[in-house]
Amino acid sequence: MGHDHDHSIDPHHPTGERGGRPLRIGIGGPVGSGKTTLVGELCRALREDLDIVVVTNDIFTSEDAEALRRAGALPPERIVAVETGCCPHTAIRDDISANLDAVEDLEARFTPDVTFVESGGDNLTAIFSQGLVDHQIFVIDTAGGDDVPRKGGPGIATADLLVINKTDLAEMVGSDVDRMVADASARRDGRPVLTTALRGSDGATEVASWVLHRLDHWRTPAVAG
Repeated sequence: MGHDHDHSIDPHHPTGERGGRPLRIGIGGPVGSGKTTLVGELCRALREDLDIVVVTNDIFTSEDAEALRRAGALPPERIVAVETGCCPHTAIRDDISANLDAVEDLEARFTPDVTFVESGGDNLTAIFSQGLVDHQIFVIDTAGGDDVPRKGGPGIATADLLVINKTDLAEMVGSDVDRMVADASARRDGRPVLTTALRGSDGATEVASWVLHRLDHWRTPAVAG
């Protein structure tokens, strides 16, 4: 499943400022927004072509990691749980040591192309430290109310990609997806917004394409000014 690449001879892993380090992408969002489902779908969409590892965050359990393992998203040894024992924000933004240790251990063992770091259930103020990840995806869902993008917050405003999930539930909960996209876009200064229904077939296709585009950019050696 694309896990046996020999990166010692892979021309797409350039040396230089990034030193061939894997691309690290953080995935955050409120409880129940679909973060774990998105991680699983991205793994399924990309694992044939990319080497992937995942670090999940829960406060006192490894529930998200176990869910990914049960779903067969990746071989179990490629998914590691961090039990933060504290506010999710702290572990991804303030004291990132436990996450960084888990990320660096996985990367040393598998030399992946991409490392996904899933936050524990957080809220609209959650952002990842730039010392932990290179890009951030923030996930909200239509069931949370179509006023959420209008209320804003750092996660909605500053994440590199905003995903509005569970659009298949919008009619049932009375949410206006077009309004959500418009309100979110107004707060994001041109950063992309995607809508997903992850329970459907190919629900993560556009997000996977975004990841591939970010990876292509990451692999391009920096040009001296």
